[in-house]
Amino acid sequence: MDIVDVWAQQPTDRFMAAPWLDTLLRWTGISRETPTVAQNLAAMDEAGVSLALLAGWHGPTGSLISNDEVAAVVAAHPDRFRGVATVDLGDPMGAVREIRRCVTELGFVGVRVVPWLWNLPPNDRRYYPVYVACVELGVPFCTQIGHTGPLCPSEPGRPIPYLDEVLLDFPELTVIGGHVGYPWIHEVLSLATKYPNFYVDTSAYVLHRLPAELVDFLRGRGRDRVMFGTNWPMLSASRALARIDELGLDEQARQLFLGGNARRVFRLAAD
Repeated sequence: MDIVDVWAQQPTDRFMAAPWLDTLLRWTGISRETPTVAQNLAAMDEAGVSLALLAGWHGPTGSLISNDEVAAVVAAHPDRFRGVATVDLGDPMGAVREIRRCVTELGFVGVRVVPWLWNLPPNDRRYYPVYVACVELGVPFCTQIGHTGPLCPSEPGRPIPYLDEVLLDFPELTVIGGHVGYPWIHEVLSLATKYPNFYVDTSAYVLHRLPAELVDFLRGRGRDRVMFGTNWPMLSASRALARIDELGLDEQARQLFLGGNARRVFRLAAD
């Protein structure tokens, strides 16, 4: 079965040295040693992952994983990876130009901004040029929803009112909320019911620990709105998928969740 991982990173030494990783490293038990591309590919192969979307990271202190570093990994393994752009919210016009470059020149398939990294909710004015660029270029905007693993404020990841306002202001914008959205799962599902252009991914969660409400949504009316993700290297695909049978998905729901929805929404050509 085709499996697409919609939330992954190929870390740099800068990323792995970030002090806010302390909590995640404690939770996951992994070290600060920077994982290699070979390790990433081996983990994908172990779980049967066909394709992973690798994102850049840029925060208030500067670049942690640059778009060009992502592009180099994608260029070396074009059959296994696609790029998701990062931007500097402190430079709105620079962000717009960078999105255009990444999509039109580098072939990136989306843009991701992590609100807790900036301590700015997604309805902040600094995001709005980014949304315009995403709509114009036809790529999804990916973001984090829910509480934070790092010891940073979780409030920017609360879906309502922040993402609710964004989705009202930009009805043509496709938004993918990563990391499930706990503890505001009912807010997440209300947005997924209200807006046909809002999706959820399960990154950072092993599947048997997903909230029951999200599993019910995934089994039924939300089968075309939820995507699989890992948050590699914090979580491997094999660990995340180990107990997928416990979700009780029928064949269609399983296929859409693991790869079909991602292929459609990110416009990824089938292998």
